[in-house]
Amino acid sequence: MLKEKRIGMIGGGKMGGALMGGMISGGLVKAEALTVADKDEDRLGELVKAYGVTVTVDNREAVRRADVVILAVKPQNMADVLDELAGAVMPSALVISIAAGIATAFIEERLGEGVRIVRVMPNMPALIGEGAAALCCGVSATEADLELARHIFGAVGITVEVKETLMDAVTGLSGSGPGYAFLIIEALTDAGIRMGLGREVALKLSAQSLFGAAKLCLLGKKPPAELRAMVASPGGTTLAGLKALEEGRLRETLISAVEAATRRSAELGGRK
Repeated sequence: MLKEKRIGMIGGGKMGGALMGGMISGGLVKAEALTVADKDEDRLGELVKAYGVTVTVDNREAVRRADVVILAVKPQNMADVLDELAGAVMPSALVISIAAGIATAFIEERLGEGVRIVRVMPNMPALIGEGAAALCCGVSATEADLELARHIFGAVGITVEVKETLMDAVTGLSGSGPGYAFLIIEALTDAGIRMGLGREVALKLSAQSLFGAAKLCLLGKKPPAELRAMVASPGGTTLAGLKALEEGRLRETLISAVEAATRRSAELGGRK
């Protein structure tokens, strides 16, 4: 699906690097067919060494002959990048954006009517092939375009399709979710240390516990509430811990975190 296509990527940061690694190691694309543009020449050197891709500091050069353009830039920089790319992107190219909060209409306005856009919200675990990405289409994108984007992001995790009106919610949940999980792991580790465990042991047990619980949710057929009930025996240790979490309003706090991140995603896109 991708092997005969040329890919131009704008932005070679962590997420861009994760996509490169996933596509190349998964055999989706050859390294020589991928051109990456970034202003950080040291970072470009790292990408050449790691993946063997073609690099440039010229954004227009990266997309000039690309069949697929991946916009992996910060939301705050998107307007300037799009203005720079106007006229350089081939009319036949598929444009994929992974910038939080930036609507497909915003990109269409700057690259030209009829441009085919797929918007994607990936997350950090894509770095190890365990990402979660939500996809939606712009007005001119086709089912084939969506399938190609699924192919790319499926190389670094799972994919789901949502309406664009829900992309801010996705950003607040799974886009920001790893940050919440890291804080929980950090807190559990500190608790283990307080109870007498060494830091290395406490961290390993905390991280593996969350990883295993998440895998049970994904691979099993039971909802989280039922799984929780399975480990919370009457009068047992888990029930005592869960009672403390409920008293500390953990559930409400996590919901508030997702709501706050969702609002911030909308603000980045100029929405209220």
